[in-house]
Amino acid sequence: MRTNLAPAPPGGCVSGRHHTIEARPSADPQESPLVSSTSGPDLVLAGTVDKAADAILVGLETTAGDPRLIGDHFLGDAAREVLAGLVAVGATGRRDQVHRIPAPSSLPVASVVSVGLGDADDRSEDVVRAAAGTAARALSGVRHLSTTLAPIGLGAVAEGLVLGAYRFTEYKKPADDDAPALTRIDLLVDSPRDKQAKADLTRSIAVAEAVVVARDLVNTPPSHLFPAEFAERARTLGSAAGLSVEVLDERALERGGYGGIIGVGKGSSRPPRMVRLSWTGGKKKAPSVALVGKGITFDTGGISIKPAAGMENMTSDMAGAAAVVATVVLAAKLELPVNVTATVPMAENMPSSTAQRPGDVLTQYGGTTVEVINTDAEGRLILADAIVRACEDEPDYLIDTATLTGAQMVALGTRTPGVMGTDAFRDRVASISQRVGDGGWAMPMPRELRADLDSRVADLANVTNHRWGGMLAAALYLKEFVAEGVQWAHIDVAGPAFNTGGPFGYTLKGGTGVPVRTMIAVLEDIAENG
Repeated sequence: MRTNLAPAPPGGCVSGRHHTIEARPSADPQESPLVSSTSGPDLVLAGTVDKAADAILVGLETTAGDPRLIGDHFLGDAAREVLAGLVAVGATGRRDQVHRIPAPSSLPVASVVSVGLGDADDRSEDVVRAAAGTAARALSGVRHLSTTLAPIGLGAVAEGLVLGAYRFTEYKKPADDDAPALTRIDLLVDSPRDKQAKADLTRSIAVAEAVVVARDLVNTPPSHLFPAEFAERARTLGSAAGLSVEVLDERALERGGYGGIIGVGKGSSRPPRMVRLSWTGGKKKAPSVALVGKGITFDTGGISIKPAAGMENMTSDMAGAAAVVATVVLAAKLELPVNVTATVPMAENMPSSTAQRPGDVLTQYGGTTVEVINTDAEGRLILADAIVRACEDEPDYLIDTATLTGAQMVALGTRTPGVMGTDAFRDRVASISQRVGDGGWAMPMPRELRADLDSRVADLANVTNHRWGGMLAAALYLKEFVAEGVQWAHIDVAGPAFNTGGPFGYTLKGGTGVPVRTMIAVLEDIAENG
């Protein structure tokens, strides 16, 4: 699935294609008219295996140590033969194990693909999602797929298949040996016209699309996604979703006193921006949520320049901004009864004769002065401006997310976001993140670290004078700018937002879309529970 975010000329506006759910006549009474019209695979609720399908995907779980087919009733008399064939090639049901065999003649497909789900007693929603993603990555040459997986988790299966099938090929020439892309997935269910099944699929498609939007933005190279272009893409996505949109250019930022964003961006020939996207889906007294995301379109470190090795991965330093843009658009698409405003600072951190220097003092939006000791600790400078502006709206909740610190990976690895903030909301966000599969982990903000952010010449320093607890110290810095009474969570996704290793589950190399699914689930939880 791809959202069309092709490169535009500098300053140009690019239109993004979105998933839609449409009803269309069906000749097969067993097929639901609910179909996703997308730039990737269409998802269809169906009751029988379509004769036009190329393959059928089945799940294997282990029960009492033996493999068992998931949804075997959809296979009819062929189920026993399919299971025997899979066992003969070594399928055991071990988690994420994939096998492919020729289909029995009684099935109207060429092949059967199996994916392992592990022990039936140890199966979570994300295990199902990951298995579906693993299978999707292995479906080379399959255009039209049927699957029996849906009854164990329709939404998770749909998300996993779409995200596992994702590819970013915007800047590659088509090759003669490219395998056909997956264009249609039939999700076999007992009642294809069931209203709840349709609703679950609708939401899952919207969520998967939002993750893809974030992935596409992160994967777009900095030559093509600089602050002005990023702002235009955010404007286009927001306007298409019915959001109110405000874009501040460098002159407006200078006049407004956004010293953090201006300071970080002034070393680049491509000036900074700040975008505000608002969804007013709730009534007057409905909960209000502010989202803030770090949008450094490329981070050299500035004068405190980074080592050359691996610097190309800093194309991902706007992953937090991509996630909040995708999330507020998704909130509108799902028509959540909450009021959500995303405040998105965007800058490019470059060394030049105009760049800020270590030792400079800048004034954050709102008046706090900061001694810039390390220009590579720039994310917190642009976030602080955005947080103060977001708090002027008097939100009930504030979530900020950023690829903020290498210390996040030292503490938690490359797949586990760190969640900090006000205790109750921090724990709530971390719990929801674990439930949806993003894996956020609650972390403290030790009081003793705060004194290490004191400056000799300004109100604050942007880093401590030591390496200990770097992720926690960065959160303490941001805390200085969060208004009293606002329930706040800070999600550090330095590792989880960009996969530099091999693919796993529904996650490919490059942008992952983390933490879009966490944030939309938190918004839904706030809408339901306050």
